[in-house]
Amino acid sequence: MFNFDTLSQYFLAIYFTIIAIHYSSVALGRKVRTQQKQVHAGQPMTAQWWIRQTFNVFRTLILLLCIARVGWDIDGYLGVFDVFYQPVVVYLGVTLMLLSLFLVSFSHAYMQAQWRSGIDDNTEHPLLVEGPFKRTRNPIFKGIFLGQLGLFLAFPSVFTLLCLVTGISMLVLQVRHEETALEKSHGEVYLRYKSTTPRWL
Repeated sequence: MFNFDTLSQYFLAIYFTIIAIHYSSVALGRKVRTQQKQVHAGQPMTAQWWIRQTFNVFRTLILLLCIARVGWDIDGYLGVFDVFYQPVVVYLGVTLMLLSLFLVSFSHAYMQAQWRSGIDDNTEHPLLVEGPFKRTRNPIFKGIFLGQLGLFLAFPSVFTLLCLVTGISMLVLQVRHEETALEKSHGEVYLRYKSTTPRWL
């Protein structure tokens, strides 16, 4: 019988599988066409590198565990918060995740060939200040934050709470690194943009 628990299981498994396939293929396709790296992890053992590795570990765990939930009853091992695991909360989480997918995909499409993951050493890219970047300096990260909050609500548990706290922490650290890089690459242009456009809201 289909219920909110079934929705949580199948939606999360399908959602993260699609995300993994989509962004892997986009990064690979752009690399093939431009002959340039699209994913920049930074030098090994640096702060930026550790942020990337933390993201990769949690993304992999989320994907594998969400798929595993479809075939095996592992929720008890993940520390489900029964008081929150209710239909209205799960449906809100699913809604936020779909909104996250829209915001992130829209921002990626707006960036077109300028999209990169991580800090690109190529400083020739113009600074984007219009479209989704007009009201916030980090529309993609804001979308990712909504998605992580949505994941916690769609499956409220110790595991997804850990993912949420870790994800937000890594996003904040990554934004600081990227802002420093943009100040170096775009100078006064970025400082003027930074003074008029909020980081998040």
